[in-house]
Amino acid sequence: MAFTLSRLAASTAVAVGLLAAGPAAAYDELVEKQVFDMPEYTTAGGETIAPVKVGWEAYGTLNEAKDNAILITHFFSGTGHAAGKYAADDAAPGYWDSIIGPGKPIDTDRYYVISSDTLVNLNTGDPNVTTTGPASINPETGEPWGMDFPVVTIRDFVNVQKALVESLGIERLHAVMGASMGSLQAYEWASAYPDMVERVIPVIGSGASDAYLIGWLNAWAAPIRLDPNWQGGDYYGGTPPTAGLAEALKLVTLQANHWEWADDTFGRAWADASADPARSMEAQYQVEAVLDQVAAARAAKSDANHFLYLVKANQTFLTGHGGSLADGLAAIEAPALVIHAPEDLIFFPEKVRETATLIGADGTPVDIVELQGTRGHLDGVIGIAQAGEAIRAFLAEKVSGTAPD
Repeated sequence: MAFTLSRLAASTAVAVGLLAAGPAAAYDELVEKQVFDMPEYTTAGGETIAPVKVGWEAYGTLNEAKDNAILITHFFSGTGHAAGKYAADDAAPGYWDSIIGPGKPIDTDRYYVISSDTLVNLNTGDPNVTTTGPASINPETGEPWGMDFPVVTIRDFVNVQKALVESLGIERLHAVMGASMGSLQAYEWASAYPDMVERVIPVIGSGASDAYLIGWLNAWAAPIRLDPNWQGGDYYGGTPPTAGLAEALKLVTLQANHWEWADDTFGRAWADASADPARSMEAQYQVEAVLDQVAAARAAKSDANHFLYLVKANQTFLTGHGGSLADGLAAIEAPALVIHAPEDLIFFPEKVRETATLIGADGTPVDIVELQGTRGHLDGVIGIAQAGEAIRAFLAEKVSGTAPD
């Protein structure tokens, strides 16, 4: 096969949590993953989860005033590993290493950058991920929660992050920035806790999940529910629904890219030069075979129930957690730098521009940066360096009520 799994993993599958090939000069200190513990947490829906644990890491140094912190929030199937390496021989650094580090746009010589795993993080098989979710043990039963785990929302992700930030003595964040599902968290942070957020940088995301996206998320989840091994979510201790999860991740991978990239990369090439797809039901095109390989590799490290809970959290997202989108976005007082990809097939550019307009309707400063590329949604992860100088300048701008940076 001309286009190999390793090549795709290094260059295209960041949006489903595979490590992307990073720049030669990575964040130059090894990263230590830490764990934040909460004895209990009450969800936005009023249910209690006890205990709660999420992993987090940081780059740079928190200053004495504790006013130089930037929070990075991650995408749907990502983790809190935004920059640097855990070990010198790691294959690649964190997904946004191109913009986080000494002298980079998010300059760790100036800023203290925090990045945490979310609740119900997909990557339960990753030893560097800590997350409470359906695969965690319910202390009342001694068994995994499964589908008895409370429904959680983007607001819940933010509330746990807020508790983490406050545990560090940080009262105000210099900025909150995130891509895709991370952008939803960034919008929610700025809307729900305007006194804590000085600047907000949402990347490849809009202020609400519209009906079309809700439908797509449902389609992502369907293969898991149809896998006979899912057993209504009660598969722990048995055979997990890995086949269904792999099909779900295949959908995510393909939609996170763009047809231009797919055509340029694969065309109509066969997976096996001797096996014509027109002559055998088993013969595949190259794009099919590579998507299958990538999805299978990801599914082996992921949890199907966690995927379903992430789907629900994204489907229910509306900035402000209730009310109207206009009201939720009007509550954002922090200047916003909205970064998007014009060929995004998950968060359409029209919806992103509508979000920016609603934020700025009451005079809140809003700037928009468009990324160029043929990768669609993924351009917001692997192409973020294009916006590097805009990010650097935005972080340095004086915000009303703050000292010059």
